[in-house]
Amino acid sequence: MKNKLILVLCAFTCCFGDVSNSRASVDNSLEVVGDLVLVRPGCFAVTLVGTAIFAVALPFAAISGSVKSTADTLVVHPAEATFTRPLGDFSTLN
Repeated sequence: MKNKLILVLCAFTCCFGDVSNSRASVDNSLEVVGDLVLVRPGCFAVTLVGTAIFAVALPFAAISGSVKSTADTLVVHPAEATFTRPLGDFSTLN
């Protein structure tokens, strides 16, 4: 009797052991919608404002030799967050 119970428990464990893996793929539709409706327009606005600030700061950045780092900070990173980041992926936002 004990061997049959162990066999049934082992079979039950094998059949339902991967239930947690099916829950691992969580539906992220809310993140995608939030990204599309709120975050992307915000990132686009930051890109536009950063571009304007970069245009004003360009003479000073050129004098100090920091044009590349200034452009990266004010224009490139916001543009990448707007246009190249996968929808719903917030891991690269700082």
